[in-house]
Amino acid sequence: MIYPVILSGGAGSRLWPLSREHYPKQLLCLAGEGTLLQQTITRLDGLSGVSPPMLVCNEEHRFLVAEQVRQLGKDPLDIILEPVGRNTAPALTLAALSLLKQEENALMLVMPADHVIQSPEAFHHAVSEAVMLAQDERLVTFGIAPATPETGYGYIKKGKGNDVAAFVEKPDAETAQAYLASGDYLWNSGMFLMRASLWLEELARYRPDILDACRSAFEQGMRDGAFYRINKQTFSACPSDSIDYVVMEKTHRAAVVPLDAGWSDIGAWPALWDVSEQDEEGNVTQGDVYMHATQNTLLIAQHRFLAAVGLEDIIVIETPDAVLVAHKDHAQNVREIVNRLKAEERSEYQQHRRVHRPWGCFEGVDRGERFQVKRLTINPGAAISLQMHRRRAEHWVVVKGTAKVTRGDEEYTLSENQSTYIPIGERHRLENPGPVPLEIIEVQSGGYLGEDDIMRLEDNYNRHNQS
Repeated sequence: MIYPVILSGGAGSRLWPLSREHYPKQLLCLAGEGTLLQQTITRLDGLSGVSPPMLVCNEEHRFLVAEQVRQLGKDPLDIILEPVGRNTAPALTLAALSLLKQEENALMLVMPADHVIQSPEAFHHAVSEAVMLAQDERLVTFGIAPATPETGYGYIKKGKGNDVAAFVEKPDAETAQAYLASGDYLWNSGMFLMRASLWLEELARYRPDILDACRSAFEQGMRDGAFYRINKQTFSACPSDSIDYVVMEKTHRAAVVPLDAGWSDIGAWPALWDVSEQDEEGNVTQGDVYMHATQNTLLIAQHRFLAAVGLEDIIVIETPDAVLVAHKDHAQNVREIVNRLKAEERSEYQQHRRVHRPWGCFEGVDRGERFQVKRLTINPGAAISLQMHRRRAEHWVVVKGTAKVTRGDEEYTLSENQSTYIPIGERHRLENPGPVPLEIIEVQSGGYLGEDDIMRLEDNYNRHNQS
């Protein structure tokens, strides 16, 4: 049996401002139908002998990941939650430890959640070839047939047959051109196929400290509904490293299967431009966009009308709270903007104006001294936690749907255009008993309006038991 292991821990900072820490690129619809995570799952359709996928993700994304899987009408084998990011080697190790409880000879098909593959059929063919190698006790990686002298990827030098001669770091432009001309090199895709037991065996040989930390954190973990929580304190002490550095560059069991399937890791904005449908002038647009005398440009408008005149090789990304303008040649440096936002503790690196919660979402509308206004959308059948605030009061106005309100010892229903008031320190809950999304305008007032002024007393999503 092949067990897909989908690693969904990346932040995608070079795709800011669309990709943010709390809503990273794998959860976005960027190219084709569905999000990148959903595409990763659906490209397994038609591949025989495959189990439901196991996902490893940041615990902050757990409800978003679970909801995107649910939207596909699929049930994951499990969703393992990393309390902190520790790169791909520990993430894969957690999955391997879990899978060995399922099957002694489990084959892991390891896929990052944020790649594009335009030909699932070619991918399936490569997986079938890799299975035979993995059954012969090889650790298989997939190498992408290079189309350009790319400096943003690591390379794999081919050996005899499927052997790997060497893993090579990201080259400069001249070296990349030489690699392309030689025909001896493949891009390193970061996808693998191997036995779970063999991965753990090789990890024990080369990095027993990582294996020991992961095993302890896994064994000290606990079930939380649809999720498996890894012990935070133990896992935080685990070294951070990648699959390649830890094992693949050292083992004599490495093998490579070439893959020519329209692959991209969408690592930066030019990569999205490259895989998207372009007009006769080489432009890619999304949203309400007008252009004049513009060529080879990527224009995305999420919130406002966007007009471009006389641009060439430019990227413009418009969102409700941030706009990026960059030349394609400098797109890799978008990460520096994100680093500065982090250093200055600005919220734009971390979350969008619309913030998702397991019950729905909220969006900031206005704010000023001692007040802010939000629009809440609560899904049918969902409810916010039973909670209280120490430093703010709230006014709720129903604009669509029906609300069931708990306020202190009272329970009552509000319809459209009706409102209620929640005093400071009063326990309260808002539920949607109806069949359509409930939309609420919430006006908060008080001396402190931060999201951390929430004391959860009960919660349908078990957040009141989490730090």
